[in-house]
Amino acid sequence: MSALLCRLAADESGVTAIEYSLLCALMGVILVVSLRDVGLALSATFDTVSHALVGR
Repeated sequence: MSALLCRLAADESGVTAIEYSLLCALMGVILVVSLRDVGLALSATFDTVSHALVGR
């Protein structure tokens, strides 16, 4: 039983999967925030062009 506990304590394969999961989650959050900001800026640009065309 002691050998099993020592082997489980030394096993680091699950740690790598957790690190990759956290990295992917962080990248997802950054992507969502970035795309939201780009979408808002693009919407403002289209509104400006639309108002300029209506005023002609």
